[in-house]
Amino acid sequence: MKTRIEKNQEIQDKIEKIERCEKQKKYVKLTIKILFITIISFCGIFFYTKYFSTTGLIVKETRLTNSKIPSSFNGRKLIQFSDLYYGDNTTLTNVEKLVDTINIRKPDLVIFTGNLIDPNYKMSTTEQEKLTKELQKINSNMGKYAVSGKYDDDSITSILTQSNFKILDNEYDLIYSNNNQPIIIIGMSSLIKETRDIKKAYDYFDKSIDQNSIYSISIMSETDDLDEVLTNRNIDLVLSGNSLNGQIRLPLLGGIIPQSGSKKYKNPYYEKDNTKIYISSGIGSPDLGFRLFNRPSINFFRLSSK
Repeated sequence: MKTRIEKNQEIQDKIEKIERCEKQKKYVKLTIKILFITIISFCGIFFYTKYFSTTGLIVKETRLTNSKIPSSFNGRKLIQFSDLYYGDNTTLTNVEKLVDTINIRKPDLVIFTGNLIDPNYKMSTTEQEKLTKELQKINSNMGKYAVSGKYDDDSITSILTQSNFKILDNEYDLIYSNNNQPIIIIGMSSLIKETRDIKKAYDYFDKSIDQNSIYSISIMSETDDLDEVLTNRNIDLVLSGNSLNGQIRLPLLGGIIPQSGSKKYKNPYYEKDNTKIYISSGIGSPDLGFRLFNRPSINFFRLSSK
């Protein structure tokens, strides 16, 4: 026969066992909840970055006001797009939507700042023809211009030329609007491909132009030599691409994935002395195949002299 002490001990053991079981159940439930939340969060981030953040083209609209802009350019519209990277996540359907987005705004100038095709994508002749036809549909009253990016070879130049883009690799053009006072646009080839020639590109601008009286636009893909470009030059507007604004952007940190050739200037906007610098976030999603807090976009500018 058990003593009272032994009976009390049995009861205490049972209570402790029940308490252990309850603690284990709570632990298992908490673990399952944490695991469930982690899985849901991971899936949410995956679907956001893969299927949402890489779609839905954003149009970033800005008014450019400068007294050097001729009055005949008041209200003129300029659209810049960049880094299409066709073939990664960018399909012909995406290009069709891009063309519609551009044309509905009836731009006067259209500028492409490099990297048309994903370097790892093998494009068929049929696809090349279809892409060319789509790019041909981009309407512009005063011209379409482009510069080469680090992945743009002669075949890409051919597509752009056939699409009625004028390639400004280390060249310039004067653009007129109904009178004799033009603006100047200067383009530079790729820094990474080592085809960039700053001296050649700016020769006319440096020697024959009153830089204080003409509105100047400089277009390029990479920007790591931008400080050199701006030294002793009065350039009003710089349009660039390549950086993808870091592709993945985090609060406080900004873009965290640098692109070769665009490690210093990678954010959407800078102002250096009297120069406004706009860097496109681009359209494609190379290498990673996704973006985060950084939707594909084009830049849409309205010119104004006052």
